[in-house]
This record gives sequence, C-alpha cells and structure tokens, in this order.
Amino acid sequence: MPGATLTAAQDLPQEGFERIRMPLTADLGELDQRIIDCLQSDVPLVNRVGFHIIGGGGKRFRPLLLMLVARALGYRGTAHIDLAMVVEFIHTATLLHDDVVDHAETRRGRKAAHLIWGNEASVLVGDFLYSRAFQVMASLHRQEIMDILADATNVIASGEVMQLMYCRNLETTETDYFEIVRRKTATLFAAAAELGAVAAGQDAARPRWNRVGHHVGMAFQLIDDVLDYSAPAERLGKTVGSDLAEGKPTLPLIRALAVSEGARRQALEVAIQSRGASELDTVLSAIRETDALEYTRLRAEHEARSARNVIESLDPTVYAQALGQLIDFSVRRVF
Repeated sequence: MPGATLTAAQDLPQEGFERIRMPLTADLGELDQRIIDCLQSDVPLVNRVGFHIIGGGGKRFRPLLLMLVARALGYRGTAHIDLAMVVEFIHTATLLHDDVVDHAETRRGRKAAHLIWGNEASVLVGDFLYSRAFQVMASLHRQEIMDILADATNVIASGEVMQLMYCRNLETTETDYFEIVRRKTATLFAAAAELGAVAAGQDAARPRWNRVGHHVGMAFQLIDDVLDYSAPAERLGKTVGSDLAEGKPTLPLIRALAVSEGARRQALEVAIQSRGASELDTVLSAIRETDALEYTRLRAEHEARSARNVIESLDPTVYAQALGQLIDFSVRRVF
C-alpha cells in the first residue's frame, strides 16, 4: 500500500520499552519496511484489513524476542528479520481470527476489523496472512524453520479450540488454564526464541531457547490477564473485563472462584455463565478481596525468573542486557 506506515504501540514509556528496543533500531526499521512490502496484495480489501491491524501499533514483542535472541547469540546477518516478519504475520492472523470468535469490539485501541469489514473479511485476511507467512518460510529453504512453525501453528489452533471448550465452564481448573495458555500464547513465543537460535546457527541450543520463550510467553499472558481486570481501557487498547465478556475463565477469575464461598461465589458463577457486563463490578470486587491479581502476578514472576535463569550464561552484550530487560518487562508492563 503506497505511503503506508507502521506505528509503534501507543503510550510506551520512553524509559522502559523504548530502551529495550534501542539496540535493534535498524532491525526494527527494516522489519517494518519488509512487513509493508510483503503485505501488499492486488486485492485492495486485503491491504485495508491487513494494514488496519498490523499498522495499528503493537509491541512487536515476539519479533523483538526473536531478534534479540539471535543478536545475543552473536548473529550479525539479516535473515532473522524475515523470520521475525513471519512470526508477526502468524500472530496477527490469530488476532483477526480471535476477534471474530470472541466478538471483540476493539484491538490495539482501534475498532476491531470484523466490525468494520465483517467477519468474512477478517477471517479470510487472517488466512491470507497465514499463507503469506508460509510463502516466506518456504522461500528460505530451511526445513527446520518449516518444522518449528508448522508445529507451532498447529498447537496454537488446538489451543484456540481448547479455550472454546472451556468457555463459561465453572469447572475450569488452573491446570486447564495453564495448558490453554501454553498452547495458545506461549507456543509462538517459544517458537520465536527458538528461531533466534536457528538464525544464529546455534542448533544445539534450540531446546534451551524454546524454554526461554515458553516462560516469557506464559509470563506475558498471565500479566495480560491481570491487566484485563486492572488497566485503564485507553492504556490496554481493549475494554476492561473483556475476558469476562468473552466467557474466558482466566487465572484471576479461577482463583477468585476457588477461594470464594456463599453469595460471592454465587455472584461469580452467574457472571461467568452470563458473560454479563452488569456483573463486572461484582467480579472486580471479588478479585480484589481474594488477592487474585497478586496471586496471578506472582505466578507470572515465577515464569520470568525461570526464563532469566536460562539466559544468565550469555556474554554481557547490549543485546543480552536488552533481552533481560524484555523478560522483566513481560511482568512489569502496564499495557
């Protein structure tokens, strides 16, 4: 799309996230340009929907993780940028599909694409992004890259279905929740970090970096679930309590339900089963009274520590430092 530009995530604290991105300024600029070039289609609707969501901001967290791992391992080429683009396309495709399934109203502070162009367009452009990602992968002629991302996309899809199975389910356990998060969110983080090792030619280290990505992804989603019940909507980029409205029993709600009794438990059960926005205040009160947000945050910090323990042996470069800061950001972020 001629003249298209990609914007950074909104309201980023300069002293925080931008500092993490700084060592990769050139890489991130090249990534944005390649995304613009590769997203082009001779079908105008593809361009409009694609740039609405990809050009609408976002932290580029997964591509950033991939590129920092590659650079921290000593990689000096540029092939990791194409891998980062593939990961971003896959992630964006899942967002387009998720918003249709969840009936989401906003995404990254903008009106959700399916509310502008319809469910059909959102799903099909999501399919376009998936297929474009695999075109780029195939052009790299590396079987290990295809293996990692083919497996990852399959696991992600199974996680989406699993989440649907547990929608509004009062019997959802923490074990169920963590398995959904592992599949739906942490899998792509794990693949991104592992691909950073592939780009750097560190094949023997792939399992190690897959673990790092897994822990970062788990931490990231746990904090996402905390923010869903605590962050201002304008900062979060979506409606507060959207998980409740979508019928998703995330860890704060699961925890509050597990330690509640009597009228409070009954109110939570009604809220989960009805998806009612009218019960949001009741749910927020229960979550505060049971310290469910702090409980969830502590679980996220445990995951982040596990990731940090794995990277301690890295040479002390600016990239390794930024990678450590990115792990810290996954649990300290406010957006």
